[in-house]
Amino acid sequence: MSKQIGLLTRDTISLVLAGGKGARLKHLTYNRAKPSLPFGGKYKIIDFTLSNCINSGLRRINVLTQYKSSDLLSHIQRAWGNMPWQLGEYVNIIPAQQQIDENWYLGTADAVYQNLDLLKKEHCKYVLILGGDHIYKMDYSRMLRQHAEKNADISISCVSVPSNCATEFGVITSDKNLKITRFVEKSPNPPEIPDSPGNSLVSMGVYIFNYDVLERLLLKDSSLEYSLHDFGYDIIPEAIKHEKVFAYVFDNKATADVQAYWRDVGTIDQYFQANLDLVVVDPELNLYDIHWPIYSNREMLPGAKFIFDSDDCRGQAIDSITTGGCIISGATIRRSLVMYSLVINKYSYVLESVILPNVTIGENCHLYRVIVDENCVIPAGISIGYDNAKDTEFFEVTEGGVTLITQVMIDNYVLSIATKDCANKVEMTILS
Repeated sequence: MSKQIGLLTRDTISLVLAGGKGARLKHLTYNRAKPSLPFGGKYKIIDFTLSNCINSGLRRINVLTQYKSSDLLSHIQRAWGNMPWQLGEYVNIIPAQQQIDENWYLGTADAVYQNLDLLKKEHCKYVLILGGDHIYKMDYSRMLRQHAEKNADISISCVSVPSNCATEFGVITSDKNLKITRFVEKSPNPPEIPDSPGNSLVSMGVYIFNYDVLERLLLKDSSLEYSLHDFGYDIIPEAIKHEKVFAYVFDNKATADVQAYWRDVGTIDQYFQANLDLVVVDPELNLYDIHWPIYSNREMLPGAKFIFDSDDCRGQAIDSITTGGCIISGATIRRSLVMYSLVINKYSYVLESVILPNVTIGENCHLYRVIVDENCVIPAGISIGYDNAKDTEFFEVTEGGVTLITQVMIDNYVLSIATKDCANKVEMTILS
């Protein structure tokens, strides 16, 4: 069995599509690609996809980038640039280069089409196409094995979700042998699983193509003026008509020896909750699994430091995660996830929040259900998250009641307070 899997992985090239905007995350992706968004303390979102490849025995990996990719490129070079190329193992960065004509990548399928020459040079039999913007643990070698056993042309990994949550995904209908009979991208009325009412099978954005099939489909699609050049909207629905397309159902039964975990973090609320899920006593995502490690860049940082120990001024973190370079100086963190290089000063209180790297929080601040973006400086005495109606004047407040804080928002908030104080002083002077 292991020999068969070894042959399959050796004949496979992985393509990670990491050029999307992640527009639903709003200010969190204004200056960075979604795959480079920090997650879980010390990771970037793309680290989960790349770690899955390494742990699955897939060591030839190409990352396709486009949108605001400088932070992503820097991270990949630092965290993944030491693969032994001489042994045929690598994580290769491929930015959009207008390889075909003057167009950048026009869609997910076009991104792969513009790099067909690269795949030809590798002489691969299978192409594993992945998104770089989900949080999950998955053994791709199991999917490859099913692909070979069913003599499939295309395999699509899918997971069951409540139908009311399936409108942002491609939804799959298959027969009893897992042959896909229908694929609908982002339908307002997702088809339900026949024997599981209220649930739908959605695509995880993980595809396996036989190379010759992929090449044929992409060449045909490239000539169609009306095409969006997208796998979900164009390639997969067309392929179902003529090719052998099978579903790979991702669940605990299929991955008994590897924790089956998959989360979409496409909105601020989803991103917030996926991070906070990690601080519970027994989290669904196990980051401490030595058999399936998540790799990332190792920042040379000192350990987290907690200082002061009086009743009214004690540095402490309760039911929380903190990481390297943090200094908790007479402040309290509770049920929160704090990423590296945080400084939080005396008498401040952070509750049920996600704090991204390199943040400084002044004295006497109170933060509740907030996400603080990278490199923010929160001035002393500020309270955010306790009055959503008031916070919406300066900050991004989601439907789930999460408040997103960026440095620009803080600057506008502080300027407004200063302006009001100045106006009050002028009015008092006039009255006196």
